[in-house]
Parts: sequence; C-alpha cells; structure tokens
Amino acid sequence: MNAPQNSPEIGREIIAAGIRTNLHDSGAGFPLMMIHGSGPGVTAWANWRLVMPELAKSRRVIAPDMLGFGYSERPADAQYNRDVWVDHAVGVLDALEIEQADLVGNSFGGGIALALAIRHPERVRRLVLMGSAGVSFPITEGLDAVWGYNPSFAEMRRLLDIFAFDRNLVNDELAELRYQASIRPGFHESFAAMFPAPRQRWVDGLASAEASIRALPHETLVIHGREDQIIPLQTSLTLADWIARAQLHVFGQCGHWTQIEHAARFASLVGDFLAEADAAAIS
Repeated sequence: MNAPQNSPEIGREIIAAGIRTNLHDSGAGFPLMMIHGSGPGVTAWANWRLVMPELAKSRRVIAPDMLGFGYSERPADAQYNRDVWVDHAVGVLDALEIEQADLVGNSFGGGIALALAIRHPERVRRLVLMGSAGVSFPITEGLDAVWGYNPSFAEMRRLLDIFAFDRNLVNDELAELRYQASIRPGFHESFAAMFPAPRQRWVDGLASAEASIRALPHETLVIHGREDQIIPLQTSLTLADWIARAQLHVFGQCGHWTQIEHAARFASLVGDFLAEADAAAIS
C-alpha cells in the first residue's frame, strides 16, 4: 500500500496468513504482540507509539497493522470478522517463528487477543486486556459513533472528544492529523465494510463464550479507564470476574485511551506484570 514517505507509521513488511502486513518490531527478549483498536484511520503506531519504546527496553515488541487497517493489505474480497483477525494475528507469530508470546489487546484488539488465547492457549504466555471488547454489552453511543464514522474534520474532532477524558490531549491539530489519516486511499472503504449498521452484531461478534473465558488458564491483567465512553467499564469488571487468574486496574480520570492518557503508568504496569513471568522463567 502506498504510504507517506518516511512516515513513522511504516515498519517492515511481512506476509502473515497470506496478507501483506505492516509490522513494527523492536527490542529484544520475550516477545510481546500488541493488537490495536478499531478507530478510523488507526495504525499500530498511532495506538502504541507512546509505550512501545519503553516496553521494548526489556522485551521484543511486535505491533502489526491488522488486516484491513493501517498499511497492511486490504484484499478486495476480504471478509472481516473475529476469526479472520485471529488467524491473521497467529499468522504474524508464525511468520516471525514465534512459538509463544505475551499479548496486549486494546478495545477491538482485546477481543481478538482474548479469542486467540482461547483458541491457541499454548501460543500465549500472559494476557493484557485494555478497554477490551470480548464480552457482549449493549453498544454505547460512543462506539456506535466510532464505527459509524463518516469522514470529516468536524466528525473526527467530535470522536476525539469521546475518546479522551483529558481535554489537553484534544485539539484541532490532532483532529486534522487523524482526519487526514482516515481518508488515505482505501482506509475508509475497508473501515466502512467492517462494522455496518446495525452495529450491535459486531459487538456480539467480537465476544467469546463465557465458559471459554472462564476456562482461560493465563495470568491476565485487565485495564480500563473509569470514564471510558466507548467500551463500558462493566466489560472489564466482567472479564476480571470470569478469568480465574485475573487482576484489574482501573485508571480514574481516564477515557478510552489508557495507553495515551496514562502512558508512563500503563507501560510501568504492563512491564511489571510481564516481568513476573520473565523472572519465573529464569528461576
């Protein structure tokens, strides 16, 4: 896919599950794959740029643009659903010859990470779910607005107000950048094909069965922003209740952008959680 020259959003290209995939790959150590959310114009870099450098100090950080998003391939006949995205994520691990990784999933990406851990438990060491989908809930006005985005500067500015609690993070310059990202060739066409109305079915389609979630053996860190208007806090309370080896951290004065609004705290929290497994592997 044509990309802006020298853009930090461009990593390297691999073929994963038959899909040309834009991937960021940095650091060394036990691998951590980070799966982004589903906002308009989203890329792995846009989601994780503030925390990847810190996490890469102690581990190998892998952040792909998922099928249909960012600078990964958008096949004309692509079918977009949870199972296809799980296959793509596993394909990334296979292409990089990674037998097992830690997973971090943001929102939509949390639903994918959760489903991957259920279907391929041996491929996952520890699991981090942040503002995560993966259980069914009545779709919020915020999520309906995100998935129903019609490209315009005004609409993007409105969405940013929904995403962030901290008004200092939201300005016209950021809105213009994200609006321009959302109208790059092919971006909106694939995005609009993913979550057409009525959109409750896509919330349900990202959900995993309660029995499967309860059976997860993995140590899991569940993170949420208390003021999240996109994914309700109750989803993380439910996940923390259903997952036997879960711990829950709720950030007050935080919307849907935990990894941006509280970047240093997020990186420290996740880094410490994963370091426990690193230490156990050495001892």
